[in-house]
Amino acid sequence: MASTASSHLFILAMDQRDSIEQKLYELKDAPTPVEAASIAANKLLVFRGLLDAVADLPEGARPGFLVDEQYGASPAVLAAADDTVTLAMPLEASGQQWFAFAYGDDWQAHATFFGADHAKVLVRDNPGLDEQERAGQAERLATVSAWAAEGGHDLILELLVPATDHDLAKVDGDTDRYDREIRPDLTVRIIEYLQDRGVEPAIWKIEGLATREAAERISAATRRDGRPARCIVLGRHAPKEQLDEWLRIAAPVEGFLGFAIGRSIWWDVVEDRLSGSIDEAEARKRIAATYTGFVRTYLDALGG
Repeated sequence: MASTASSHLFILAMDQRDSIEQKLYELKDAPTPVEAASIAANKLLVFRGLLDAVADLPEGARPGFLVDEQYGASPAVLAAADDTVTLAMPLEASGQQWFAFAYGDDWQAHATFFGADHAKVLVRDNPGLDEQERAGQAERLATVSAWAAEGGHDLILELLVPATDHDLAKVDGDTDRYDREIRPDLTVRIIEYLQDRGVEPAIWKIEGLATREAAERISAATRRDGRPARCIVLGRHAPKEQLDEWLRIAAPVEGFLGFAIGRSIWWDVVEDRLSGSIDEAEARKRIAATYTGFVRTYLDALGG
């Protein structure tokens, strides 16, 4: 397995399942075998684009690939066998409001099958949501956290903090103001809530932040009481300019390790590939260039 202890970690994320089926492929029903094969082929294409970028990455930049078992078994096998790439795989069922296991009671067998460096869980939470649902989710996450600690599996927790109607009312429905003025405080509260219930990921995957002060507060929360956790920035399918700003803000902050960006790198490329407007070589070239650009943005900002 690849080690990320002494390097920055830059993950190309392609573990989406429901959003690819419903929004990229515009499927109304379960994919046919041909459609499923096409999705799998495009996941492999994106992985090859990542591999094309590896040789040109700056020293200290550790490439990673986050991919699901359902459609990404082929690149997962290749990444697991490639010491230059860190492999992460999701445990959650796709498209659920609350965390649930993709493979039910068999989740541990699936979590270890490919020998991934990281297991990943996607979590949506907000202190304004139903407390019973929140507590049940935290209990399931604590089970994953204990499994990861006992087995030496580095756990990545991807934290999304959706606004409630009450939150939006405070900012007159302005989602940008919610991100700037409210979400950082909520994120800190959720991190502490989960920690107090036994959820201890190695890496917190955090939504982009508008200020360095917010990034510092959230990083400090993840490392509360001497915890060794680190943070990475998630992409949220944001435009390049927005993502560059989030990376520049986070990179110099103690405790931040890198990023996990997905759709902002490959979504438009795969759309063009499906339409036939570009060939595989051009698709891989664009994926490699965009990914490398984000890596350089982050590393260039480290001394800021």
